[in-house]
Amino acid sequence: MDYAKLWFALWGILWAVYFALDGFDLGVGMVWRAVARTEEEKSGAAASIFPFWDGNEVWLVAAGGITFAAFPGAYAAMFSWFYSAMFLALFGLILRGVSLEFMRKAPGTRLKALLEAGFTAGSFLPALVFGIAFGNIFRGLPSGPSGYEGNLPGLINSYSLLFAALFASLFAFHGSLWLSFKTSGPPSARASALAKKLWNAAAVLVAAVFIYSAFDTALYNNYFNRKHLFVIPLLCVISLAAARFLAARRPAAAFACSMAAIASLLVSGFIGIYPELLPSRLDPVYSVTIFNSASGPYTLKIMARAAALFLPLIMAYQFWVYRLFHSPLNPEELKKSGIY
Repeated sequence: MDYAKLWFALWGILWAVYFALDGFDLGVGMVWRAVARTEEEKSGAAASIFPFWDGNEVWLVAAGGITFAAFPGAYAAMFSWFYSAMFLALFGLILRGVSLEFMRKAPGTRLKALLEAGFTAGSFLPALVFGIAFGNIFRGLPSGPSGYEGNLPGLINSYSLLFAALFASLFAFHGSLWLSFKTSGPPSARASALAKKLWNAAAVLVAAVFIYSAFDTALYNNYFNRKHLFVIPLLCVISLAAARFLAARRPAAAFACSMAAIASLLVSGFIGIYPELLPSRLDPVYSVTIFNSASGPYTLKIMARAAALFLPLIMAYQFWVYRLFHSPLNPEELKKSGIY
């Protein structure tokens, strides 16, 4: 078995799962002030993600851990070249977590207002930074014999900004769908109406990314060589369309479709860059690939056995949590449960 290829597949899947899951609670942080007006409504919106957000970030830890263990060369390059960007994303995730935890315990209205702003900012920042980072990965980096031949401002280009806007709009749409069936009354109605508007932006940006990719990236090379792979980006389009169609009548099903759209979008990009992890725009010989950055075969084999044991446990735990808290929240339950 070619373990390098297996771990590339797992690497891509874990990143896709992370964005599909953490994307909705990032989205809730982006839109909750537009959906919730009163203190009671704000409490309900924030509490809707409280049992889930930290569990969703387990997939980020797993994706980062796999990058470190399976592709240490790529890990070293990624966290050297993107150090400032990754620091900003980490800062946003910490700010979001701290704000969410302390909002329900804030003694004064001024402090609570600051924490609420921190929750919103800490949700936007990781989405934008991750969008810029993966936009550059899918576009290709100006890397040469000495590594990345650029700087932090060099990561800002039209394609990466388009990807950042796409991440923000998709996550906001995802979060709006979540609030539409996890809350009730006016917040649910506002979330449903907002989801329709955000879907328009997300659909336009998805189309723009797919078109732009044909002119500014090499992502379609693998697809033209193996045309059956076009089913993955097609799944993204179909899932996004289904999410809009189901949003009003079956918001939970629409949420599942938006989750599939986000995951398939990321998988489409990973298929496009294979076998590269950090493609070079200057010359493919300077790309970081699964072959020149992977750990030894024995390490990858042992890791595969560990993954076969622990990944199902993580999946079972998350399934149990989502099953346990699947019902919409109401103010009376919030007061009794102590969640918020």
